[in-house]
Amino acid sequence: MAARLPLAACIVAFHLCLLLLQSSALRRLSEAAESSLVRHGVGMRPAYHFLPAKNWQNADPNGPMYHNGVYHMFYQYNPLGAMWQPGNLSWGHSVSRDLVNWDALDTALDPTAPFDYNGCWSGSATILPDGIPALLYTGRIEGDKEVQVQNVAFPKNPADPLLREWVKPAYNPVIPLPADVPGDSFRDPTTAWVGRDGLWRIAVAAKVGGPNGIASTLIYRSKDFRNWKRNALPLYTSRAAGMVECPDLFPVAELGVEEGRLGYASGPASSAVRHVLKLSVMNTTQDYYAVGRYDDVADTFVPEVDVERNADDCRTWRRFDYGHVYASKSFFDSSKNRRVLWAWANESDSQDNDIARGWSGVQTVPRKVWLDEDSKQVRQWPIEEIETLRSKRVVGLLGAQVNAGGVNKIVGVGAQADVEAIFEIPSLEEAETFQPNWLLDPQKLCEENGASVPGRVGPFGLLVMASSNLQEHTAIFFRVFRHNQKYKVLMCTDLTRSSGRDNVYKPSYGGFVDIDIEKQGRSISLRTLIDHSVVESFGGGGRTCITARVYPEHAENKNSHVFVFNNGSRLVKVSKLEAWRLAMASVNVVHGG
Repeated sequence: MAARLPLAACIVAFHLCLLLLQSSALRRLSEAAESSLVRHGVGMRPAYHFLPAKNWQNADPNGPMYHNGVYHMFYQYNPLGAMWQPGNLSWGHSVSRDLVNWDALDTALDPTAPFDYNGCWSGSATILPDGIPALLYTGRIEGDKEVQVQNVAFPKNPADPLLREWVKPAYNPVIPLPADVPGDSFRDPTTAWVGRDGLWRIAVAAKVGGPNGIASTLIYRSKDFRNWKRNALPLYTSRAAGMVECPDLFPVAELGVEEGRLGYASGPASSAVRHVLKLSVMNTTQDYYAVGRYDDVADTFVPEVDVERNADDCRTWRRFDYGHVYASKSFFDSSKNRRVLWAWANESDSQDNDIARGWSGVQTVPRKVWLDEDSKQVRQWPIEEIETLRSKRVVGLLGAQVNAGGVNKIVGVGAQADVEAIFEIPSLEEAETFQPNWLLDPQKLCEENGASVPGRVGPFGLLVMASSNLQEHTAIFFRVFRHNQKYKVLMCTDLTRSSGRDNVYKPSYGGFVDIDIEKQGRSISLRTLIDHSVVESFGGGGRTCITARVYPEHAENKNSHVFVFNNGSRLVKVSKLEAWRLAMASVNVVHGG
């Protein structure tokens, strides 16, 4: 059997290529009239981040999955324009072999049935034991008042490697609106998993007890994926959070545990393994997560004790990203034994500009997620496939230094790049004293202490998407403070000078990097992916991540630069700096006729 696998793999790949060509031809016929206007990697349009060729891509990366050698991305999509409305949301659908280059297919789900005619909202994908995937999603119905219900869909032809057509059974909805939940507060079913009792489980976000009820993550169980029963206890509740959305529960590897065994599809969940619960909070439009213990008998989640966070208020938990992202979703990639996370980064300039461009909304690059050795936080890193886009190494420095007030240009790096740096602080003794109340709001601390505000140890870091005269630039930087006989590291992305335009959201973002910088040799790492209007930064080996959307005027002239800077009073060494130009990925490209 093993000797036949290579031939079988070649046959599958051959048929996949044929099907991709057929699918692309179908898309060309339907969209050729408008597709010639799409220019990737030009102006504000990213070159390698996931987005459809045109129109609105909503918050949620629905149902990402790996199935029979193909990655699938489903996403909230408005086929009628670049805004959320008018129109009712569908599920867009794209496929890939490497999570970097994508081919667009026709929509997978459209609002055509009585149980979803006002929108096919967010959901997830689950691979059933027979290898057939199932989509669970929220259907939005409006009569006298809005009602949200949970539905299921299956591939029309499970043998189709691209899973291009989906069927919604007439017995939907499989989970009707509960009596104790308002009609507009019941949505976003998760990927299903199996407990030790052999029953399927999913989590659904809800506000229990009326319009002013409790933000809850409800658990439903089923033996056949059709008939679901609500568990007596919720997975988790947070009275202070209002309404939560897009829950995501997944196991994370610990030292000594084989990561490949942690996918739900490979076996029952185990309470001996740590889990992550992620919740998206509506009133802050931020994603929060906690590492904790999931009890698959009671179907409850309890966060680990953390003195800086309130287990009962998810708004105090850690964040996957301290920047401009929301509604993240992960999946287990069985081909490489890893968990991969996606998140939505919406536009933050004017709606008129979105309409003029003809598109809105991108996904972050897919990130590998794993448990840090401290067992309190997860770490994230761009998947290794992103490095295949590195087309030219433009700089490689060792041992350079940036004096107080210094700004050094990295020659040859522009608006489409991957930059990795390690900063070394020769002396920490003069670090400013950290004030305890600063713990409550790192973003405010970054706002008050931006890149232009001199300090002692910092600010130091990168200026990206910068004009040659530095009138426009986005600053990603660190500051180090003395705190309780140790040191506290703050990471910021400062957008206040990112654009000369007035109608652009230009905040400062910030989060603390939970590392012992002394044990790290007084060093801290930074990796930044630059892609025109998207800037993603990973500090401290991926312990703190910040994504920003930027709209500099100079970018229209293809004249962006990158600099290393230090606005602190102490010398900073750049013990390592490598930068690459990145090639353009093929992302849902539709060629004009």
